[in-house]
Amino acid sequence: MRGIGRLIVLLLIGAGVFYLVKIGDFNPDEAVQKVEQKLKTKETKMESKSTPDHFTPNIDLEGDLYSRIGETSDELQQELGKPVRKDKSSYGYDWWVYTTEENQYMQFGVEDGQVVTIFATGEDLSIDPVNIGQSYDEAAAHFEFTKEVSISEGITSYRFQLTDEELKVRPLVKLDKQTYMQLYFDTFTDKLSSVRVVTQDILLKQRPYEIYYRGQLPEKPELTDAEWEDVQKGMEKQIFDITNVIRKRHDKGSLSWDDPIAEVAFSHSKDMSDNNYFSHYSQNGEGLKERLSEHDIYYLSAGENIAAQYTDGPAAVEGWLNSEGHREALLKDGYTHLGVGVYRYYYTQNFMQKP
Repeated sequence: MRGIGRLIVLLLIGAGVFYLVKIGDFNPDEAVQKVEQKLKTKETKMESKSTPDHFTPNIDLEGDLYSRIGETSDELQQELGKPVRKDKSSYGYDWWVYTTEENQYMQFGVEDGQVVTIFATGEDLSIDPVNIGQSYDEAAAHFEFTKEVSISEGITSYRFQLTDEELKVRPLVKLDKQTYMQLYFDTFTDKLSSVRVVTQDILLKQRPYEIYYRGQLPEKPELTDAEWEDVQKGMEKQIFDITNVIRKRHDKGSLSWDDPIAEVAFSHSKDMSDNNYFSHYSQNGEGLKERLSEHDIYYLSAGENIAAQYTDGPAAVEGWLNSEGHREALLKDGYTHLGVGVYRYYYTQNFMQKP
């Protein structure tokens, strides 16, 4: 399965006087079909010879962040204190979130009392030999970026296949036999934007790249509607926090959370999921302007980012950051408020400049 999301940006300018839609030759039905095709995991008969192991030897991982993998929740809390909050994920672990709300953001995935994954961005992260803001070439000098990353356990084999674009935007490296790292790059600045460290089992559950395998894949948990509600609320907060950290990095003002705008965003994400389409415009032809008007929301300017089928909220934000139209909305000077709505794996950001 390839974990590439789909995203579009819509801007409303001048109190909703006109639209600027950056969607190119977008066809909603065709996009949904492509998303569904990408979600199909490929099972192949792999050759009996051992698959290449792209483990990078002699990596001097000085950063403290890497050693958090495998740490107990008690050790994590003893060293970092109580988290700002705990958010459920759709992969069986709970996110323990630590953030300054401006220049640093970390979330630790805790499952069965142990840290199994980490997402981090912002300043003063202990991730040597790399650092946020480092160039792609500088990071590549420490890690081997390859288009294939393989995992072998007895007769079971897995191979992640990265496209040229994925190798440029979010390469995957093997840190040791059980631990991997995704490096998310801002391709507009050619600098490292965030990192995700993950155990092998969680990586195979998430499957963020196209995967070929022999054997069986770990299954994601089946969630109830109530559990999904908790997961969605957590991702909404994560997207909000990470957006502000990124805006701070680019010397933009922080946005305030707005509940009515978030309700509009959530309704659109749910509508896209329920009715199997992907567009700024609902099936009745209404867009953001109409949705805001129906809720009596007044504004000077507004914009909308949407995405689908990303691994989680942090991955969706990094996707928006690397698309020109979405980046424009993400970093726009005039916006003052943000509402985020997530339903399953559909994500909507509604930005607004209030009078």
